[in-house]
Amino acid sequence: MNGKFMVLVDIGSTFTKATAVDLGQRRIAAQASAPTTVDDVSRGLRHALEGLKLDPGELSQARKLACSSAAGGLRMVAIGLVQDLTAKAARLAALGAGARVLNTYSFQLTEADREEIAALQPDIILLAGGTDGGNSENILHNARVLATLPQPVPVVIAGNRSVAKEVAACFPQGFSTYIAPNVMPQIGKLQVDPAREVIRRVFMEKIIYAKGLDKAGRVIDGIFMPTPAAVLRAGQLLSEGTGTRKGWGDLIIVDVGGATTDVHSLGTGLPTRAGVVVRGLPEPYAKRTVEGDLGVRVSVLSLLEAVGVEAVAQAAGWPQEEAAQRAQRLHDQPELLPESGEEAVFDQALARLAVQHALSRHVGRLSELYTPAGLIWVQEGKDLSQVETVIGTGGVVVNSADPLAVLEGAAKQADAPLELRPEKPEFYLDGNYILAAMGLLAQEDPEAAFEILSTSLECHKLARREQ
Repeated sequence: MNGKFMVLVDIGSTFTKATAVDLGQRRIAAQASAPTTVDDVSRGLRHALEGLKLDPGELSQARKLACSSAAGGLRMVAIGLVQDLTAKAARLAALGAGARVLNTYSFQLTEADREEIAALQPDIILLAGGTDGGNSENILHNARVLATLPQPVPVVIAGNRSVAKEVAACFPQGFSTYIAPNVMPQIGKLQVDPAREVIRRVFMEKIIYAKGLDKAGRVIDGIFMPTPAAVLRAGQLLSEGTGTRKGWGDLIIVDVGGATTDVHSLGTGLPTRAGVVVRGLPEPYAKRTVEGDLGVRVSVLSLLEAVGVEAVAQAAGWPQEEAAQRAQRLHDQPELLPESGEEAVFDQALARLAVQHALSRHVGRLSELYTPAGLIWVQEGKDLSQVETVIGTGGVVVNSADPLAVLEGAAKQADAPLELRPEKPEFYLDGNYILAAMGLLAQEDPEAAFEILSTSLECHKLARREQ
């Protein structure tokens, strides 16, 4: 075989998906999936690999890489000094690392905060606070509080570097501490990528073992990152390109799931119109947000609460009472799939509204500000109005009879003219479910990953509707 094939695996909470790629021909050679066996993920993993139907010799010699969101994914708590500054920077770093952020804390932790963190049982704590050479009292106080947690937790310290070692020394021997560069070394300056890499290293060293995912090591070479981080890495590769291939430029990926809707944006997000003043913390080029109340199964009742049952009923063409009943049933039985055209339309309506509201929270917006010099426009968040590429993934999107109707929820909305959403994007579908796989492959062979991903997406480009 001579290293011709590589196998990329996504161990999800429900299904384990395997993709075999032919590196020589830069194409997908085979794909298969099997239910994830939570008690021992290696069993479901073996079933997925067997489903590839590769030659046993080729399969045994192929390098096998994996990402995972099983066992609840990577659960984190982020702590900073000021809510709109270092605490927000810590949250951005955690989300960009593929974590599910359970809560964000700012200022000095209280006894109630400590009890709440203990109850949340995070996999990792990201402890930030203070610019370099700035406030040190706050992060030291918080370290001393965290050091009294009943169960030791890996702690990534990414705050004021002047006291980083002193902060680490606050923790008893049972805690594992990791020092990363400050997520906000100066006021108004973000530096989240180094902390993301440290979080990924902790994930590989500690969390995989803690969740029992190390059993997968019997079958594959290792689990290298959380699945959302792999998707973001694929988006970054597609956006930036490689040494020989030009990237697609700024883009958005929307992943609609049963529990959350994730939005990834790749782009600076700087103002695209003259005379606009930017306010707030700078936005990262690669940004991820997670909306835990906008899922279409486990979180469907909170989705109805967020968007209004009347909006869902109107979008689906259902009476409100029946819409509420269907949502309750989906919540109680999240494994349910549509059994009729009407139920499929209902799923589509849920997904579109999830996309619409998730984008509303992710993008920036304009507001008017009156000054002595006159009226000016102020931008908070990312300007994504000129983004030309929106990619949709997630079962409810990929399996929809009209995925374009779902993804159009990401575009500019007439009733929200000040939201900086894409105005005239092209829509693509991750029809082969390979975003996470290509994020893994990008570590080993970015040229092959870029070509395979580009080809797959171009094959699933959605035709625009006539205006």
